Order: sequence, then C-alpha cells, then structure tokens
Amino acid sequence: MGGPRARGRAPDRDLGEGIAVSPTLRVAAGYAWRLIIVGAAAYGIFAALGRFHLVTLAVFLALVLTALLEPEVSLLSRWMPRSAAVAVGLLAGILLLFTVLSLIGATVAGEWDGLRREFVGGVERIEQWLEGPPVHLRPGTLSDVQARLSRFVTSHRATLISTALSGFGQLVAAVTVGVLALFCSVFFLHSGDRMWTWFGGQLPTRGRHPVQAAGAAAWITFTGYTRGIVVVAAINAILVGVGLFALGIPLALPLAVLEFFAAFIPLVGSPVALAIAAVVALAAKGPVVAAGVIVLIVLIGQLEGHVLHPLVMSKAVQLHPVVVALTVICGSVTAGVLGAVVAVPMVSVAWSVYGVLRVPPEPVGPGG
Repeated sequence: MGGPRARGRAPDRDLGEGIAVSPTLRVAAGYAWRLIIVGAAAYGIFAALGRFHLVTLAVFLALVLTALLEPEVSLLSRWMPRSAAVAVGLLAGILLLFTVLSLIGATVAGEWDGLRREFVGGVERIEQWLEGPPVHLRPGTLSDVQARLSRFVTSHRATLISTALSGFGQLVAAVTVGVLALFCSVFFLHSGDRMWTWFGGQLPTRGRHPVQAAGAAAWITFTGYTRGIVVVAAINAILVGVGLFALGIPLALPLAVLEFFAAFIPLVGSPVALAIAAVVALAAKGPVVAAGVIVLIVLIGQLEGHVLHPLVMSKAVQLHPVVVALTVICGSVTAGVLGAVVAVPMVSVAWSVYGVLRVPPEPVGPGG
C-alpha cells in the first residue's frame, strides 16, 4: 500500500495524491505554527512571573526608582562619591514621599469634621433632588439603602474582621516588596551599567551586539515613559488641585494626589479619579458644582490626550491610542490595577526592542 505509485496510473485523490497546496496556505500555516510557539513561550514567561509576582513587582518598582533618580544621582556624583550620591538621592526621594503623605493626613484630619457635616447635608440634598423631577425616586429609598447596609455590616461582622486581618498580611507583603525594591534600586543606581555589561559578557560573541542594542533601546524607552508619565501626572494633579480649590471642593489636596497616581493608568485613570471628585462635589456642594467638576474632567482629558501625551511622551511611547487602550484593558483583566499600570510600559519596551532587532545589519564592505 505504501509503495510508489505504478507508472501510468492516475493519481488517487482519495489518498491526497496530486493535490497542490496553495502558496498562501503554506505561508499562513508557517506563520501560524510560529505564532503558536511564540504565544506558548509568552504564556510560560508570564506564568513564571505570576508565580513570583512579588519579586517581579519589586524589580519593576526598583527600575522605576532608578529611572527617576538616575539623573539626580549622576549630577550629585560629580561632587561626591557615587555611593554617597545614591544615598542622598534615595533619602531625598523617601523624604519627599513621607512629606506628601503627612501633608495629606494633616489635611484630611483638619477637614474631617466639616466634611462629615457637609456630606450629611449633601446626602439629604441629593435625596430631595432625586425625589423631584425628572427622577421621581420614592421617598425614603436612600434611607432604606443605608439601613440595609447597616444590617449587612452587622450580620457579616465576622467576615469583615477576617478580611481586615487578611489585609494585614497584604500590608506585610507590600512592605516586603517596598524594602526589596529599595534594596535593588541601590545597586541599580550604583552599578547598573556594570551589571548589564557583565550580563552581556556571559553571552556568545555573536549574540552580544543584538542583546546590547535591544537592552539600550529598552532602557531608553522605559526611562522616557517613566519620566514622561510622571510629568503628565504632575501637571494633571496641579490642574485638578487648582480647579477643585477654585470650586471650593473639600479635600482638594488628597483628590489632586489621587489624580496624580491615577494618571499612571493611561486613558482610564484620570477620568476615574475625577469621577470620585465629582461625587464628592455632588455630596458637598450640590449638582451645579458637580457639573463644573465634570467640565473639568472633559477639559483635562482633552489636554492630556491632545497636548501632554503627544508633546511629552511621543518619543518614548510610539503606540496608537487604540493599542494603548487595548493594552490597558488586557493588563487590568490579567492582573488588576497593577496590570493596567505595567502593561503600557511593557508593550512600549517590547515594541522598541522589536524595532531595533528587525533592522538588518549593515553590509560590510571589502575593506571592512
């Protein structure tokens, strides 16, 4: 059966003899199995990173700190040893962080009593507004919701306490990640270039140049993205703080800081943070001021999308807005808020590395 076909016999199409495969199908099949292998490798890498997600997060935070502090450390190293420059730069960053957190805590503590009274009156005003046209909500609906929430908290007190205790474990994990990130950033700032040179020296001679070029492109893109997103977030926070203060919204400073951190999630974070500010404005100042906050949301969104991102981050992130949006959504589905924050810089770095590696090497002339 498996022997060669007899000479002169017509091809048997039931056995597949004499059927030509389309060149397009051959090319598609070739790309398909290669994409399957690449996808399986990417899935394996992400699965491995997920198993060690705390270590991965610590290294990512260390790289962010290195990207932000490296210019200051390099400047200080002109007048002092590199080790002292690293220590001064890290201490200055930690001091700045604790100063901002202390200022937020003092602001919240100082405005808490007045804010509580404003919220009580604001909830009553919202209930009266909802009971009128055009909503015509049944009187007492919000009071029923509050009573149901109180009963739920009372009946599930043990579950809530256990959740709070598990949150203590998460706090310990967060502190561990922060300490590890600080530890790694010390060595990245002090001798990161020597560490990368040593790593390249362990590779085969033929593969050293592509890896070095890809690493340089990845670091340029990562530092550009990190510094650019900090600039964009700072400008957004300043504009939000000024706008909320001008509108008389309570907790303007904490809401501005919330806007700063939310801006690290492109296209999504800023509207969510400003929506929270709109809810605060609605409860504290009424629907007219809340409408002003919504206008502020639209204006800052337009400024961020059409001015800040193209002007500040065009060199670092050469991705279409649709790609950015899909990346943020996929990252949030995969790993929550952390995935949404990390997804865009990861895709940007991968695209820059691909752009470097796909360029063919220059031909060497006869004299080279």
